[in-house]
Amino acid sequence: MTMDEIPFWADLLGSLLLISGSLLTLIGSLGLLRLPNLFSRMHGITLGNTLGLGCVLLASILIASIYAERFVFQEVLITLFMISTSPVTTILLMRSGIYRKRADTGKKPEAGQDTN
Repeated sequence: MTMDEIPFWADLLGSLLLISGSLLTLIGSLGLLRLPNLFSRMHGITLGNTLGLGCVLLASILIASIYAERFVFQEVLITLFMISTSPVTTILLMRSGIYRKRADTGKKPEAGQDTN
């Protein structure tokens, strides 16, 4: 199968997914510039870029599967890897922000609070 033989509906759906994914990623990235502090910036980027990446990967799965005339599994592995690593990275960045904020204010944790 050549690229000329991809059905119109798949081409249209793939294009719409790519456009919506790029717009969502752009909106999430603009949140990085516009939002005031680390905690709100992390929220904007996580939501916008994760949804944008999902749309791009769906478009890739669709077009690659039609082009190869079988289900392409590599994009599913990329999706699973991104879904598993993105929240962990976000949690680690948020925790470092909390510790940094605590260190800047000089506030000591109270007796019953978890320090881990």
